[in-house]
Amino acid sequence: MKETFTSDVFSMPEGSEVELMAWIYTRRLHGGVVFLTIRDSKGLLQVAFKKGVSDPDSMSLASEIETESSVKLRGVVKKDERAPGGSEIHCFSMEPIGRSIREFPIRKGASVRFQLDHRHLHLRSPRVAAFMKAKSAFVQGVLNCLDKRGFYEIQCPTLVTAAVEGGATLFPVDYFGRTAYLTQSVQLYQEAAIFGLERVYSLQPSFRAEKSRTPRHLTEFTHLEAEVAFADLDDIMSIQEELVSLAAREVDRRCEAELRFLRKQIDVEAVEPPYPRITYTEALDTMRRRGMELEWGDDLGADEETVLSKEFEKPFFVTSYPREAKGTFYHMWDPKDPRVLRCADLLAPGGYGEIIGGGQRIHDYNQLVESIESWGLNPEDYEWYLDLRRYGSVPHSGFGLGIERTVRWLLGLRHIRDASLFPRTPTRIYP
Repeated sequence: MKETFTSDVFSMPEGSEVELMAWIYTRRLHGGVVFLTIRDSKGLLQVAFKKGVSDPDSMSLASEIETESSVKLRGVVKKDERAPGGSEIHCFSMEPIGRSIREFPIRKGASVRFQLDHRHLHLRSPRVAAFMKAKSAFVQGVLNCLDKRGFYEIQCPTLVTAAVEGGATLFPVDYFGRTAYLTQSVQLYQEAAIFGLERVYSLQPSFRAEKSRTPRHLTEFTHLEAEVAFADLDDIMSIQEELVSLAAREVDRRCEAELRFLRKQIDVEAVEPPYPRITYTEALDTMRRRGMELEWGDDLGADEETVLSKEFEKPFFVTSYPREAKGTFYHMWDPKDPRVLRCADLLAPGGYGEIIGGGQRIHDYNQLVESIESWGLNPEDYEWYLDLRRYGSVPHSGFGLGIERTVRWLLGLRHIRDASLFPRTPTRIYP
């Protein structure tokens, strides 16, 4: 007999015999019948144990087995409109695989803190599983888009010797008596790779030692970064639009059951390109009208991005940030106005803020040295990076997308923790 998943049962004709391996999710007794809800990676399914159908040992086991025990069972499919999904299994026999030896600690109504303290067990929740499936589908959509565009996947170092995004957010690590750091971004290494591969991407963790306690910050997050040779800012903005749109459609296509379970809906029309584009100066004017006073040159923080993103129905770009606002040495200056950079942030609507940051890189050697020095950095720390400008440099651009941030927006999650398997924040590193 072929092994079956719970979701397969709903499409099977009545009378089909099945064998399943799953975990006990809930148990209830009603009029001499024991009903178990079992779960596996595909969903939930009701199983009924009745005298004359179930063997006596299985009937007894169903009456006492602990929740979260793993079991193997055999039975027959029955159609019943009263059952969740319209089908259930009438069980012939059930045997334990691994019985729980204690009462499962996570109960309905458990606090968020308790759930996070027991995250290794909380992951069994169908709700958490649905979030992770949607995240997986989103990542797959991103990778499909990049493959279609001719990108190559590469793996870059996690341990680095110099800052990319600013030294204040680095995690130091003792490296055989030397100080190394957990990477904030693999951008610099990707820039080296484009001279052989032209279009590259990496999907790996990045680390930011930010003490921000907001619903949109993690200290460790999944970072999708891409770099493209012979590309300017407009080229990569076009790639970002296509990538977000196709990945959102992938979630909508593959996660119909999960979205229904979560009572979420993805408005695929609202992610169709093109996306609106405004300059940093225009963004300041908008926020001033909303009562927020910023000086030209101030960066847009979480509060400012939240206010600004409520003005739009779909994702939108903010371009032409002042050099002092970004605090990065690698963005190219705008030839028409050297006060601003050839960079753009993609912000999600509805108050969710930035999900992608990107820009055109400085490809001129002398300009890059000047930029490094202007930020008080030592060019000798970036000697290998400067080599890329010494030998056949080309215009190039790239971007970084925060997977958890983007999934949070797509699913309308209250907190970014819900989009992370084991969230890391300034106050949480366990389990």
